[in-house]
Amino acid sequence: MAHPAKTTTATLTALLLLLGPAPALADDEDPTAPPGSTTTSPPPEVDSNSPGLKLADGATLAPAKVLDIKSVVEDLGGEERREDTNTDVKFALQAEVLFPKDSAKLNPEANARIKAIAEEAKAQKATDVRVFGFTDNLGSYGHGKKLSRQRAEAVHDELAGHLGPEVTFSVRGYSEDYPIADNGSEEGRKKNRRVEVSFPRGTTGNSNSNSDINNTSTSTGTSNGNGDSVSYSAATSPTR
Repeated sequence: MAHPAKTTTATLTALLLLLGPAPALADDEDPTAPPGSTTTSPPPEVDSNSPGLKLADGATLAPAKVLDIKSVVEDLGGEERREDTNTDVKFALQAEVLFPKDSAKLNPEANARIKAIAEEAKAQKATDVRVFGFTDNLGSYGHGKKLSRQRAEAVHDELAGHLGPEVTFSVRGYSEDYPIADNGSEEGRKKNRRVEVSFPRGTTGNSNSNSDINNTSTSTGTSNGNGDSVSYSAATSPTR
C-alpha cells in the first residue's frame, strides 16, 4: 500500500538538498535603488470600493505624523536640479552640460558647476558624498554601465580636489537602471543621462541656496527629475 504523505515529504527533502542554500548577491549586484532615486513604475491600481480601505468597526486612526517635504529647484533649461529633504541634499546634472557626447571627459564649463556643489557640501559639513552616474536605454547595457561609472568617477575626481581627504565618497555607475523619465522620447532620455551628487544635510547650511542655478522655478512635493546630447534620431544615432 502506498504512502503519499511520506513520498511527498521525501521528495521535498531531496529537492532542498540538491538545490542548497540560495547564493548571496555580489556587491555589484546591489538591487536597491540609489538613495533618493525613484523609478517610473506605474502606481498599483486601487479599488476605491474595497472594504479593506474602510475603517473597521472599533478601529481607531493612528497618531498623525509629519511627512518629509521635498523642495525642488531646477534651472529653466533643466540642466541642473537640486532636491532638498529633511535629511539629504541632492544635485543632478544632465550629462550634456558636463561631457561631450559618449565621453567621460569633463567640459571646461563643468568645473564651475562641480565647484559650486562642493561649496554646498562644505556648508552642510558633509563627510559622506555619493556620486552616481546614469545613462538612457540606447546602446548596450554594458557600455552604459562603463560610461556611467567613468562619468561618476570624473565628477568624483573634481569634487575630491575641492573637498579634501576627510570626505568619504561612494561612486557607482548604474547604466540605464533607475530612470527618472520616459526613455521613449529624447526629452526623457536627456533627463535620464545624468550624474547625481548627494550628501546628508548638516546641522548648518542654507537649505534654500542653490549651487549655480539662475532663473529658477520652485515646487514642492515628491516628484523629481534630472538629466546628454544634441538632438538626434534614436533609430540611427544611439547616444549615451
